[in-house]
Amino acid sequence: MAEIINMPKLSDTMTEGVVAEWHKKVGDTVKSGELLAEIETDKATLEFESFFDGVLLHIGIEKGKPAPVNSLLAIIGEKGEDISALIAGAGQSEAPAEKKEEKAEEKKADEPKKDEAKAEEKTPAAATPAPKAAPAVVNNSGGRIFASPLAKKLAEEKGVDLSFITGTGEGGRITKRDVDHYVPYDAPARPAGSSGSSLTESFVDEPVSQMRKTIARRLGESLFTAPHFYLTISLDMDNAIAARKAMNGNEGVKVSFNDMVIKAVAMALRKHPAINSSWLGDVIRKNNHVHIGVAVAVEDGLLVPVIRFADSKGLTQIGEEVKVLATKAKEKKLQPAEWEGNTFTISNLGMFGIEQFTAIINSPDSCIMAVGGISQEPVVKNGQVVPGNIMKVTLSCDHRTVDGATGAAFLQTFKQYMENPVMMLV
Repeated sequence: MAEIINMPKLSDTMTEGVVAEWHKKVGDTVKSGELLAEIETDKATLEFESFFDGVLLHIGIEKGKPAPVNSLLAIIGEKGEDISALIAGAGQSEAPAEKKEEKAEEKKADEPKKDEAKAEEKTPAAATPAPKAAPAVVNNSGGRIFASPLAKKLAEEKGVDLSFITGTGEGGRITKRDVDHYVPYDAPARPAGSSGSSLTESFVDEPVSQMRKTIARRLGESLFTAPHFYLTISLDMDNAIAARKAMNGNEGVKVSFNDMVIKAVAMALRKHPAINSSWLGDVIRKNNHVHIGVAVAVEDGLLVPVIRFADSKGLTQIGEEVKVLATKAKEKKLQPAEWEGNTFTISNLGMFGIEQFTAIINSPDSCIMAVGGISQEPVVKNGQVVPGNIMKVTLSCDHRTVDGATGAAFLQTFKQYMENPVMMLV
């Protein structure tokens, strides 16, 4: 009997996926546990194995196309088996919401017309004033444009000219899908010597990646549901610079300032469990373990691999883990266990020349630390103005779980570790 395989939910935040690669084609024999496809989620591209033995009878999602979770991915069964009923059933259960919206909009648009028609039947013709003709939308060739009410509304919101869109509906009618998928083209350059300005307006609409959709949704939820406040502190990095230089003088040792920040944060969280917490609505969860999320910039946005039990690891071990996880993040090879479970997050833009910034809390954490670069500034030491190496960090706090004094106390402990690195080695 044929078996339906639906688009799997491969991460806690996944709402839709993209088939990055099919490793089987229709007609191929498939065994249970055999690689069937590679699926791109909002965070990584993961291998998807078949659960069944049989022949691949149908592919429901083309390579490179997005589809919601639980939509028809494939059908596996016996060779020659009739699966038309399964395909039809899947199609009915997954009727696009936009078609329903269009029909609802069209129904609403038709209701006033029906009411007007009834009124005209009841009112004598002589007493009815001549109605004004509704302005018709016309295309570039002068012909009338037929579009659904929802398509017209969406085009107006996007500022799209319907005359440039080719309708795929019945009789060339423009639908909401046509407006959503419309990609304007650049106007051709004027030939040399032609009159008029050669400047033209143009733009390119790029499809939103799964990762970017999730970033937009999660950070929007965080910023507008968690009341943020920010605390900034300056660190004297002279001792940290000297300690790092001494450590890296040993063969095979490579410690970065970011590694030192991770270690100092982890040790400070041990002393301030309120910072290492999560707001869960009815309870505040104070985590006994310390899992540090490290924001990594990738091509499509941002990933946050997690250094687990960071407080129990040495600087070199932290550095090695960060390097491995960052590489996997950029290659989209992170596994769910490597990006889930953070209790605190660090975002470091110091290597990009940023001196100070604020970051949005990475839910479910209560705090995120934004780390700037080290800059030379005049400082006062022993009553004299001397050159100093200063690094600024800003702690974003969820006021539902963390108060100002609590955040300030945590930063003071963190400052002690960073300005006296030997304390992290004890």
